[in-house]
Amino acid sequence: MSWHPQYRSSKFRHVFGKPASKENCYDSVPITHSVQDNHFCAVNPYFIAVVTECSCGGAFFVIPLHQTGKLDPHYPKVCGHKGNVLDIKWNPFNDFEIASCSEDTTIKVWDIPKQLLTKNLTACKKELIGHTRRVGLVEWHPTAANILFSSGYDYKVMVWNLDTKESVIMNPVRTIGCHQGVILSMSFNTNGSLLATTCKDRKIRILDPRAGAVLQEANCTGHRANKVLFLGDLNKLLSTGTSRWNNRQLAVWDQDNLSVPLSEVDLDGSSGVLFPFYDVDTNMLYVVGKGDGNIRYYEVSADKPHLSYLTEYRSLTPQKGIGIMPKRGLDVTSCEIFRFYKLITTKGLIEPISMIVPRRSESYQEDIYPPTAGAQPSLTAQEWLRGMNKGPVLVSLRPCSELLSPQPLLPERPPSEPTTPFNQKEKLVVEDGQKPFSRVEEKVPRQAAERRLEEKKTRLTNGFDIECPPPKTENEV
Repeated sequence: MSWHPQYRSSKFRHVFGKPASKENCYDSVPITHSVQDNHFCAVNPYFIAVVTECSCGGAFFVIPLHQTGKLDPHYPKVCGHKGNVLDIKWNPFNDFEIASCSEDTTIKVWDIPKQLLTKNLTACKKELIGHTRRVGLVEWHPTAANILFSSGYDYKVMVWNLDTKESVIMNPVRTIGCHQGVILSMSFNTNGSLLATTCKDRKIRILDPRAGAVLQEANCTGHRANKVLFLGDLNKLLSTGTSRWNNRQLAVWDQDNLSVPLSEVDLDGSSGVLFPFYDVDTNMLYVVGKGDGNIRYYEVSADKPHLSYLTEYRSLTPQKGIGIMPKRGLDVTSCEIFRFYKLITTKGLIEPISMIVPRRSESYQEDIYPPTAGAQPSLTAQEWLRGMNKGPVLVSLRPCSELLSPQPLLPERPPSEPTTPFNQKEKLVVEDGQKPFSRVEEKVPRQAAERRLEEKKTRLTNGFDIECPPPKTENEV
């Protein structure tokens, strides 16, 4: 069992989980009974998608976020797959586009209409055919538009460029075949230049996703890794798995040296897979166990012991899967810093759980909402394939901020189209090492921007309201 320090000063020390009321849950949802160790749920500020049971092939629901309560038994599905759907992911740059993969060896990309579905959606936007066995995972690139990754039971990771007019894509731009078993998880670093994977051959790998080369490899003799993710810009990895004594375990690794883990934390003797979620803005790690009812959370630091236990949210109902809301969909007025959507198969229920920092002030809390990744890509597909790397486009979560732009991106300019002066003006120009900003900010008149800056200077000191500063918690000095 892990040892937790009795006290540690932190602004997130008293973060608590607040489950939604029954009226704000999604009831009577026939959640899938698949044994695949995936989330089975994907969320964005407009929709919640959840994999469901279907008598003919695979299907999933796309439910408007505001449509809570009991689901109509005849609610239309997205059901174009011939086999069970194993994973679904929303496009981070288009809230009306979702990718799904299935046991039928295909990946499909769907356009979701803005109005409510009135009948089953069976026609997909694009179909990707390349795997020879069922496809278990899909992941969108975090900064480049129209780049999708998939991994299958043929032990291959495929890179797809969706910036094409073809509705059926037969050839991926890259096939990575270095794995000797089924790929269990995939994770990108902040700018998408590195890809980390875990595999049933008990190895953690860090890959160059464009070249397909293995840059680092760890033989997990004492730690059998199941899931892996990058810890933001800390130059570290975190993996979840089991120890040699079959205890569930967390391990922190140096990104440049995977020979031995920097630290290991044993949790318990349960058998459910641990799903890790890292919030790069607050440096908080959330660990959700499949079949558990609780959610543990830690604060991550670059120095030892790396993981500092905070507390946990406890519940008596076990979760089958979990979905998370992007930061731009959170309620900042209630100091919500993370939101889960818990799939409870036994009740056919999807329960939102908000992680909240207790604050007395109702004003915007700058210290817990730094600029975060927005809905604008920083690279086109062709730029990324040519070797460019850029960090995500950062936006402010302050209400009515000009930088916040959750609307879907306009269709990308085809590679063959010549660049006009207008396109050059509208194009995002972001240099390495600099914080990128969205195009919406460029359209703001200079005089209005200067006027807002003067108003901000008169009202703010170090980012806080002078008239109504955010109160400190008992542990903050």
